[in-house]
Amino acid sequence: MPETSGRSRLLLALLLAPAVLWLVGLIVLPHLELGVLSLRARVAPRVYEPSLAQYRTFFEEPLYWHTFVRTAVMSVLATTLTLLLAFPIAWTIAKIARGRTRSLLFVLCLIPFWVSETVRTLGWMILLRESGVLPALLVRLGLADVPPELLYRDATVLVGLVYTSLLFMVVPLIGALDTLDDSLIEAAYDLGGNGFDILRRIIIPHAAPGITAGCIVVFMLTLGNYLTPTLLGGKNSLWFTEQIYTQFITRFNWEQGAAFGFLLLVLSTAIVWFGLQLAGQKFGDVMRRT
Repeated sequence: MPETSGRSRLLLALLLAPAVLWLVGLIVLPHLELGVLSLRARVAPRVYEPSLAQYRTFFEEPLYWHTFVRTAVMSVLATTLTLLLAFPIAWTIAKIARGRTRSLLFVLCLIPFWVSETVRTLGWMILLRESGVLPALLVRLGLADVPPELLYRDATVLVGLVYTSLLFMVVPLIGALDTLDDSLIEAAYDLGGNGFDILRRIIIPHAAPGITAGCIVVFMLTLGNYLTPTLLGGKNSLWFTEQIYTQFITRFNWEQGAAFGFLLLVLSTAIVWFGLQLAGQKFGDVMRRT
């Protein structure tokens, strides 16, 4: 019996080894290195000393913390819009559609993700730019005298973020709604409940883990997105990941870029924790839905 237990532990260790190596090599060690970089300052070529100057720079420069707050607000708004759009889609797939129709609807949600995010974002640029399809259509319909420039606006950035994140909200919602017993809804109607009461008292509480999981994934993807805000928002997008990129790649100021990266990590962790507390969910339960 002890020999069997030892073999089981060895087999489990071997199965977990790739995941552990992946976590340590690609997540833990890089973050530790970023932490060391963010807590030092260059005083001479290849000479450094411990310092919090990088974090002081963030709080003393209005552009940095303004961009930081704007990114957080826009990410929360994009997550909310994605949830509002994804919920009826997930409900239709999970509870209304049947057979091939259900599979077809899910494939339609999946098709845009068969191409890279770059191609999807460039597609929006082709549609929305001044010489694009949608401005020309507005002129033909008489809704505009000249083709309007629809790019480089906050609304355009939100559209792109919602579009690129939709599937990651739909999937956990479908998983949560699939387990909802239809007889509960029928019983609620029999007892005189209306649609709003059923949604508030039965559907949303049951789907809460899926809602929370989807919101966490979408928020994290949106907060760390670089390509979509940069292409659709232009130079004035004021997205914090662009500030991080500038520090690392343009200015070669790795210490400042590392500090910005850690501040973004703290922001995402704090908002996710707050969302879990607000929803009354435990992180382990939520992760089972992802």
